[in-house]
Amino acid sequence: MTTKYHPLFSILLLAIPALVSTQIYSQDVQELKLKDYRPVSIYKTPQANILKAKYPAIDLHTHDYPKTDAEVDNWVSIMNEAGIEKSVILSYNTGAAFDAIVKKYSRYPDRFEVWCGFDYTGMDQPNWSQRAVAELVRCHQMGAQGVGELGDKGLGELYSKPTPGLGMHINDPRMKPLLAKCAELGMPISIHVAEDAWMYLPADPTNDGLMNAAKWKVDMSKPGILDHDQLVVTLEEAVRDNPKTTFIACHLANCNADLNQLGKLLDRFPNLYADVSARYAEFAPIPRFAKAFMEKYSDRLVYGTDMGISREMYRTTFRILESADEHFYELNRFGYHWPLYGLNLSTKTLKKMYNGNARRIMGK
Repeated sequence: MTTKYHPLFSILLLAIPALVSTQIYSQDVQELKLKDYRPVSIYKTPQANILKAKYPAIDLHTHDYPKTDAEVDNWVSIMNEAGIEKSVILSYNTGAAFDAIVKKYSRYPDRFEVWCGFDYTGMDQPNWSQRAVAELVRCHQMGAQGVGELGDKGLGELYSKPTPGLGMHINDPRMKPLLAKCAELGMPISIHVAEDAWMYLPADPTNDGLMNAAKWKVDMSKPGILDHDQLVVTLEEAVRDNPKTTFIACHLANCNADLNQLGKLLDRFPNLYADVSARYAEFAPIPRFAKAFMEKYSDRLVYGTDMGISREMYRTTFRILESADEHFYELNRFGYHWPLYGLNLSTKTLKKMYNGNARRIMGK
C-alpha cells in the first residue's frame, strides 16, 4: 500500500535544513559573539594549490611531536610529500631525556637534527656555568648540532628542561661561558624572546587580534617581568657581546607588529638570523610590507613551522610565502579573524629561506 502525502509536505522537508541553518547563523548581530564569528571570503580571485615547497626546505623550528616510531615514520612520509628535506627538533632537553630523543630519530640521520637545551640545575650555586658547559659538550658529543629553543617571555629561560632558568635572561653574565662554548663548537642558538605586541595590549575592543591575543596574553603584573622591548634588548646585548656565536631569533623576534625593530638588529649584527615559524598569520595581513622586509633581509631569514605535523599545515606556509592569493582565512589554525594574503616572494628569496641560509648556519 502506498501512502500519499500532500505536495506541500515534500517542500517542507526540503526546507527544514535551510530553516535550521538560518536559525543557527541568522541572529541579531548585536548578540553575535566574536568567538562565533567565522567569516568566509566570497571574493572570486585566483587561488593557488601548492602541495610542495618550490625548493627543498629545511625546517629550522620543529619539536618532538611523535610519541612512537610509527609516528616518526609518518612524519617522514609527510615531509617527503611536502618537500621538507630536513627538520630540526628543538628539544629543550639535556641529560637522559635528550639522549632518548636523539635515539628516537636516529633511524633517519639525514632527515632530522636534534638540538639540546641548557641545563639550569643549580644555577644559583658556585661553578654552575662550568657544569652547564660540561653538559652542553656532552650533548654535542651525543649529536646536538645546536641549542634551542631557549625561551624567555619575561621571567627568564622557561623552556629548558629539566630545570627552567627562572630569573636568567640571555644577557646574564653567567650565560657568557655557554654562549662562548656554542661559538667554539659551531652550535647556533635558537631563542624565543617576548611575544608579539597584541599580547601586551588590553583585551578590549581596540585589539584587532583580540581572540588570539587574549589566549596568549602576557601578564605584566608579575614581579620582575620584562616587557617586549626589554626582552628584545636582552637579545640585542647577547648578540652584540658574543659576535662569534650564531643566534636565530624565533618568530621574527616577535616583532611582527614592527618589523623595523628586527631590521635594525639585522643591520647591526651579522651573527643574527630569524625564523618565520608560527607567525605566518601575523605577517600575512601586511603582504607588501612583509614581502619588502623579507626580500631586503633574504640572507638572514630561515624557514620554520612550529605548528605540529600535517600536510595542510605545510601547505598553508607555502601558500603564504609563495602565492599571490588574496583575502583568505585560516581561522582554525591561527585564531585571528583577519584575512591573510600571499607574499609571492621571489625565487631568489625562496631559495635562501627554504635552504640556503639554513645550510650556512648549520655548516652544511
